[in-house]
Amino acid sequence: MTGPLILGLETSCDETSAAVLRGPSHLLGHVVLSQDVHALYGGVVPELAARAHLQVIDDVVAGALREAGVGLEDLDAVAVTAGPGLIGALLVGVCWAKAAAFALGKPLLGVHHMEAHLFAPSLEDPEAEPPFVALLVSGGHTMLLHVPRWGEYVLLKQTRDDAAGEAFDKVAKLLGLPYPGGPSIQRVAQAGDAARHRFPTPLLHGGQDPSSQDYYDFSFSGLKTAVGNRVAELEDAGTLESEIPHVAASFQATAVDVLATKTLRAVEETGCRRVLVGGGVSANRLLKEVLAERLGDDGRLFYGSPRISLDNGAMIARTAAFRLEANGASPLSLNASAGLAFPGLRRRGAPEISSTR
Repeated sequence: MTGPLILGLETSCDETSAAVLRGPSHLLGHVVLSQDVHALYGGVVPELAARAHLQVIDDVVAGALREAGVGLEDLDAVAVTAGPGLIGALLVGVCWAKAAAFALGKPLLGVHHMEAHLFAPSLEDPEAEPPFVALLVSGGHTMLLHVPRWGEYVLLKQTRDDAAGEAFDKVAKLLGLPYPGGPSIQRVAQAGDAARHRFPTPLLHGGQDPSSQDYYDFSFSGLKTAVGNRVAELEDAGTLESEIPHVAASFQATAVDVLATKTLRAVEETGCRRVLVGGGVSANRLLKEVLAERLGDDGRLFYGSPRISLDNGAMIARTAAFRLEANGASPLSLNASAGLAFPGLRRRGAPEISSTR
């Protein structure tokens, strides 16, 4: 296997991760350390996340290098998530990567977190290449894209308010389930009846067509509120405990229906029956099952394993391999940005951009 040897760092939220990648897919070492302190609060506490990254980043990098059987001096480049994310957490990774790149005299690459989620499945499946329709679903983002080629991304729409992963976390908290909410709701919902409770499907109704303003839009705040109201009703009736699996199953089914329906609308409009789903919520089994069923035998669904779907350093290194070839290194003046612009992104209907390859 040939290609640059890249160290990828990820510290955008509550996972500290480092990976050593040779070329586009030869993963030599990979360490992901999740922070469990946030379970006490039902969500990520930014200051605690940043402190935890500071405490472990040296050991996490050392572990990835040791697993890969290489030293820092063997690296060809150092890559890091530059945004979006929690600014304090991002700064830990960016400062570490800048110091390492400067000391080693190696190229530095700042990577966009959501672009990395697009690249993640290609680490395990060489056919997970454009063109495809992409659904990016995480704790902070819900985006629907058409990707004709790497580096060119057409934004169809995104969430107007809560991201899908955030909605899972908030509903889990309403139900008294542990953080993170996605795995908790998926686990509890297995014993529930998804038809037991009816919740509204936000921005999904008859009469919509591609010209409709909300045809591709997502919104999860109303669904979260509807679940909250039902939970309050069940508490007043003294039946909440027995209904938790059914509420969880109904919420999950509703959220998945919205995500899958909007994605299949994009498939029909673009004519591209190749769909890639990335981000932490892509680990949800029901979402993958529904997407695969609706795509049918003439479609193709790409997704990563749970380890690759969640925030990780391997996807950062994979994206950096592309960006190093397409754009070259980032300047050492690179800074973290909580609202970093998605490279190569244009809105539907906007003029096309030239390829970065």
